[in-house]
Amino acid sequence: MKGRDTLLALLIPAVILTIWYVVSETGIIPVYLLPHPGTIFHSGALYIFGTPGQGPYAGRFLNDFIASLGRVLLGFSIAAALGIPLGIMSGRVALVNRLVSTTINGLRAVPGICWLPLAMIWFGIGIKTTVFLVAMAAFFPIYLNTLTGARLIGPIYFQAGAMLGVSRFRSIFAILIPMAMPNIIAGLRLGMGISWAYLVLGELTGVPNGLGAVIMDARMLGQIDIIVVGILLIALIGRMCDRLLFFAMRLCFKSAKRLT
Repeated sequence: MKGRDTLLALLIPAVILTIWYVVSETGIIPVYLLPHPGTIFHSGALYIFGTPGQGPYAGRFLNDFIASLGRVLLGFSIAAALGIPLGIMSGRVALVNRLVSTTINGLRAVPGICWLPLAMIWFGIGIKTTVFLVAMAAFFPIYLNTLTGARLIGPIYFQAGAMLGVSRFRSIFAILIPMAMPNIIAGLRLGMGISWAYLVLGELTGVPNGLGAVIMDARMLGQIDIIVVGILLIALIGRMCDRLLFFAMRLCFKSAKRLT
């Protein structure tokens, strides 16, 4: 069963790669617009495993990866630390929801690119701007999904818990969070995906390292192969972070173990 699922998951990437290879071999699309897969593979291998001096980006991957991952994790952690408690309170306390919903939904409508100039003025070029953009973007899906999960829990469950001697404070951890866990995990996974998207936006401002910075530098130098390598690496790392987040939640919370 797992083998079949793996094959299905790889089917679309395999089809895309085959079409890409055929198009490159026939010359339908010029190489300066879409490099050959073999060129991408060679450039990626040099970027990841090469040594400095073999090329302008050789051997840079580890430092760029560490820098980008640190920014994503920091911004995502801030978003989760704010979004989950506030979402729970907004979902269960009508006064809190009326107090913050208009403001949060208004800010949610502002495109992320609009925050970039202001963030650069506030924090300058560097990690602070990127972390701010990541945290801002990841907060909204985490908050909204947590709010939805908390709101969908019927009062009968809390009444049953009270009859069994569960206090109001303990019911938060024994009833509310476990029952809202599917929505919380969905919000965290959406927030993680958006974090990587906004990471690139933050790193396009001129930071010296990071996967987004590499893509920006490659654009300036006209190295399309490195741009594609950066995109593929972000997609792969983002997928790995999503799976690690999911498994970590299942490991830490019993209520998440039933999720597949």
